[in-house]
Formats: sequence, structure tokens, C-alpha cells
Amino acid sequence: MSQALPDDDAPLIHDLIGIGFGPSNVAMAIALSEHNARVGRQEAVTAHFFEQQPKFGWHRGMLIDDATMQVSFLKDLVTLRNPTSEFSFLCYLQSRGRLIDFVNHKNLFPLRVEFHDYFEWAAAKVDDMVSYGHEVVAVTPVVRDGIVEYLDVTARSGSELVVHRARNLVIGTGLRPRMPEGVERGDRVWHNSDLLAKVDGLEGTDPSRFIVVGAGQSAAENVAYLHRRFPEAEVCAVFSRYGYSPADDSSFANRIFDPEAVDEYFTAPDDVKRRLMDYHGNTNYSVVDIDLIDDLYRQVYQEKVLGTERLRFLNVSRLTEVVETPDKVRATVKSLVTGEQTPLDADVVVFATGYTPADPFGLLGDVADRCLRDDEGRARVERDYRVATDPALRCGIYLQGGTEHTHGITSSLLSNTAIRVGEILDSILDRGLKPTLYEARPVADGIGSAAH
Repeated sequence: MSQALPDDDAPLIHDLIGIGFGPSNVAMAIALSEHNARVGRQEAVTAHFFEQQPKFGWHRGMLIDDATMQVSFLKDLVTLRNPTSEFSFLCYLQSRGRLIDFVNHKNLFPLRVEFHDYFEWAAAKVDDMVSYGHEVVAVTPVVRDGIVEYLDVTARSGSELVVHRARNLVIGTGLRPRMPEGVERGDRVWHNSDLLAKVDGLEGTDPSRFIVVGAGQSAAENVAYLHRRFPEAEVCAVFSRYGYSPADDSSFANRIFDPEAVDEYFTAPDDVKRRLMDYHGNTNYSVVDIDLIDDLYRQVYQEKVLGTERLRFLNVSRLTEVVETPDKVRATVKSLVTGEQTPLDADVVVFATGYTPADPFGLLGDVADRCLRDDEGRARVERDYRVATDPALRCGIYLQGGTEHTHGITSSLLSNTAIRVGEILDSILDRGLKPTLYEARPVADGIGSAAH
């Protein structure tokens, strides 16, 4: 429900409220911090972020000890926007005493666990701007004379609710694990995002077989990790292809991730957008680093030579049924060539079946009705990542993710994060800011205010 704008006793007004505090909104907070340091208090942009996790975390279930990033360390949270930033990965390395060691390593691609530590390091530097453990549960329009002047953001922490008021929202709620239709996650049926959180529970149980479904980087990493972690277990990889396809990370193809490519994609006709995604989907989707492909093939060939085959590839096949019982999973694998169906018992089935963007309108309530959509029901998004709205909504609603249909393949990737947050900040500044008017207050008696 909309509510009239009171003249006093209102929540604290922020120029920007961010929903979610993953890498994209950490980068947003850093951009704001650097801007405010340049312009001084009078022109500072006021902001606050809400994150439902108790602390920063990014794909923790896939921080396999030897897994590396698929993007250069130079595509960190800041460098492409501000190469002199004190929040860069190089500054992080210096603070950890590893800068020279990293240079001697001669590698553009850090360990994933190391980049996660970098993210945590950067997030800690701006943690005065975030309330962890706060789940945003509602966004309510605040109306004056028929115009939505502000948006009230309600967040829950335990039994307490807090309300903050925003001139602009930046939604960075990340991705959601995708499972095949009709398959539910359980004790023995996992999504790959659960891998490290779940696998420790298998210690001492002597699993005999794992099934990993999927043909992308995460699937291949799961196969390699489980094969190494459980040296007595069989690991079966199931996918509809003949084998893993290598990622195209060649120099020309990588231009699809350039900031200029976003401009070109945004202005391209719809049929050209589709062709570009078809041409260059193999830079990111359902592809695997060639070194990992070679390692897995070398391993399976060696096992054939030695007669100790634990690594099996059930290719040109798909899983047609998964039935979980307390002590096993009964899976059915169907050959796409012959149609033959083979039952296969396993201790665990892991689905490395990707992610879907969170619904950008899921939290917006009545505000979503004021957001414009295209013919396919997707958000209409302007070049500055702002959702197109009816004229009566004065607030900016910006998306970090969920914009692949308008901005291309970098929508939810790290490659363009630093540039994207700079563009969002420029848009907010260009659209104008007003001074902060009100102090924070509880929603009702006995309900506390947010931590800052």
C-alpha cells in the first residue's frame, strides 16, 4: 500500500539504499566511499546496504582449494574504474604480504579462495555502510500529491523491523541455484553451490559412488574435487554432450566483456542481440577451462590403462529420474542415442545446473506495478541500469544483475562490475540529490532501529 508523506517523524532518508551486499554492491559502496572522500561532506552521497547473511559470503560452497578465477585479477572491484584505488586486488596483496609472491607467480588468475578473501577484505573497509543479518521484506512507495517521492525499505533482523527511506534503490540480490524441474534438493541430492557445506558430512561414511550432472566449469570442478577427495569412490559425470567444451577465452572473443560492448549490445536490434549471445555464449556458459578438461581426460585414460576406472563419463545422456532414500539415491540415466535407460545407485547426486537471476521485482510490492516491462515480461532497463518506470515514480531503481537481455553477457559477471557501479553512481548524481532531512526512528514502540 502507498502511504502519504509525513512532514516529520519520518525514517532517515538515504540518497541510496542497496539490497544485498555481494561483490556488486560492495563495489557500489566503494565507489560511494571514494566519491564522498573527493567531494567532502556537503556533497556526499548518503547510503546504506542491507544483507541477510550474517557476514560477507560469495559462493562459499564452491571455494574449492585449487579452483581459480575465470577473470583477470585486474577485473576486481575497482581497477577498471579507478586504477589508483586503495581497494584494488594489488593493494589487498600488499596488505597480506604477498604482492611480490603473486608477481613471481606470473598468473592473471588468482585462486578463487584468495579472491574471496579479497572481497571480504574490501567489504570490511566499508562495513559502516551495511547492516548484516537484515533481510529486506518490503519496499513501500511514499506518495506526495500523486508522486512517489521516496521508497520505504523495511528490513527484518530476528524479531525486529527497521525502516529506512530511499531516493534510489540499487538491487544486487545475486543468483539463485537452478534445479531441474521436479527435482528437490535434499540430504543426498545437492546443487553444486552446497558442495563444501555438505561434503564434510560424508567423512567416515565411505561413499562408493557420486553422480555429477552438468557440462560447465562447476560440474567439471565438482567431478575433479570429489574424485580427489574420495579416493575409493566412483565419480560419474552425466551430460548430453560428447564431452566438456572448452571456454573461448581468446583475446578477440573476450571483447564481449569490454565496457564498450555493453554500449553496442544495448543499442543493437533484438535479432542482433540474439546472434551475439549465440556467437559468444561459449565464453561463459556450459564451458570448461581447457587445462581442467585435459587433466580430467588424462586421469580417465590413466585409469583405463591401469584397470582402476573410478572416473566415468556417461556422455550423450541425461538423468531422467532421481529418487532419494535415507541411505542412497536411485538415479536413471537415459542414452540420447538409443533411448536405453540404466538405473544407477549413488550416495550423492550433485546438480551443477547453473543459476537464475533473482526476480528484481520480487521485493517491490506495489512499486513493481509502476515498473515497465517489455513484450516478454522482462524489466525494461535503461542504459544506466535504471528500471524504466511510469512518470509518477521519481525514485531510481537500479539493477545489478538480471539485465542480460538489455546489457549483455556481463550482467551478472565480475568483468564489468567496477565500470557498472561507476555508471550507476553517475546516473544518481546526474538525476540530482536533496539534502538529508530526517533522523532514523523505529517502526513502532519496542521495535529497534538498524545498526549502522
